[in-house]
Amino acid sequence: MLPLAAQEERTIKRKVAIGRFSNETQYAKGLFYDKENDPMRKQALDILSSKLASSGKFILLEREDLDILVNEAGADMNKIGADYIILGSITEFGRKTEGEQKIFSSTKTQTVEAGVSIRLVEASTGLIIYSDEAKGSAEVSAKKVLGLGETAGYDATLSDKAISAALEQLVDNIVAKCMDNPWRSYVLSVEDGTYVIAGGASQGLVAGDKFNLYLKGKKVKNPQTGMNVELPGTKTGEITILSSFGDTPETELSFCSYEGEALDAENLMNYYIMDK
Repeated sequence: MLPLAAQEERTIKRKVAIGRFSNETQYAKGLFYDKENDPMRKQALDILSSKLASSGKFILLEREDLDILVNEAGADMNKIGADYIILGSITEFGRKTEGEQKIFSSTKTQTVEAGVSIRLVEASTGLIIYSDEAKGSAEVSAKKVLGLGETAGYDATLSDKAISAALEQLVDNIVAKCMDNPWRSYVLSVEDGTYVIAGGASQGLVAGDKFNLYLKGKKVKNPQTGMNVELPGTKTGEITILSSFGDTPETELSFCSYEGEALDAENLMNYYIMDK
């Protein structure tokens, strides 16, 4: 386990793969609409990425080919290389302009409303651990008196603001769900008493950090849902970080020492590491 002081000062960043946002609305979908280059979809993806990055708790893995990776991974979602997968869609979008005419003045208001849906999937289990929808709006007004004043032209930033307002309501819950669950990693290899695990400096791992190592619990089938449930694991020992290497978050590894029960080196995927 991390020393108490270290836990208070820093956190281990979670790896989050953000899949492409889909645009489920009919807004601006003309004859030559290109789904892959939908500007509203890209807006939502950029805004969500920015909000998650600003929290300082995540390493973001933006994967445009996430759907392909999920299909290839099948039940073993860990192959994607992330702790969590975020899937989203824009479910509602509308723009309206309203005006009010008085004797000496007139007011014109543009309003944009957007709805977004988010699903947060835990990669180790493939289960959806959070799902929700939210709506946001943004508006701009211009007023003229005796023909003088501002002109309310088309404001392209309103769509950004409306989508951002909707996502703002969901981001805190996404952060809380990801950080409430313990950070996990896995033993990749054992060579001459040195243990190699996934994760490194970009996630916040430093030499001297200690984590518990567990043997996975038995999987049982829930007769009500038909889903397999993994029982709590059994602690076998303790891993200590010695050093880390790697150029990217996806390739970072750490060398470790281990104290505890002997591991089955032929079945290392039966073990996992947790920070809590």
